[in-house]
Amino acid sequence: MSSSSRFVRLILAEYGFPAEFVEEQPWERRREFLALNPAGTLPVYVDDSMRALCGPNILMEFLDETHGVLKRDRRLLAEDPFQRAEIRRLTDWFLTKMEQDVTRPLVRERVYKLQMTAAQGGGAPDSKALRTARANIKQHMKYLSWLAGSRPWLAGDRLTYADLAAAASISVLDYLGEIDWTEIPVAKDWYQRLKSRPSFRPLLAERVRGITPVSHYADLDF
Repeated sequence: MSSSSRFVRLILAEYGFPAEFVEEQPWERRREFLALNPAGTLPVYVDDSMRALCGPNILMEFLDETHGVLKRDRRLLAEDPFQRAEIRRLTDWFLTKMEQDVTRPLVRERVYKLQMTAAQGGGAPDSKALRTARANIKQHMKYLSWLAGSRPWLAGDRLTYADLAAAASISVLDYLGEIDWTEIPVAKDWYQRLKSRPSFRPLLAERVRGITPVSHYADLDF
């Protein structure tokens, strides 16, 4: 349910870079995990030499420099400096602003609190936090619809990190049934294209313990 972790997983899959995934519950604040990332946040990448890189934007740049530059037309970052800036802006929009406004509070209240102990902050969902996050969804989805309707892909003429960042965040909300797709057909068409990519299949096949996804979650044509 970490949109940032989903984002990095999509990059890895698009670039065909093999990785072993380890489940981490950051609220546990394990000593071993904090040794890798003192901030205690996800995602964290650890190489074979136990060197750690932390954060979605840092990992995006690292994977682009080490793998993306070799992909030519399949690179997820544009060659033009202005387009690169736009891709980075939109990536940050979905992984930072939308995360703060919508994704993080909804996931915390609906998912994480069910797994946390009382001492860790678990318990009943905060109805005010849920209402605020749900009210914010509409504005973000309107912006997504505008982007999807004015460009072939969110940041331009081809698939980029911006699309993967948005799709990673949307997939979390869609799993929880928080999006009314009937109101945003243009955004729905864009998301269907993302869901149909091979890189998305592992995300659609996974399930969160104790939480059943909305019925159309894994459907490519919904």
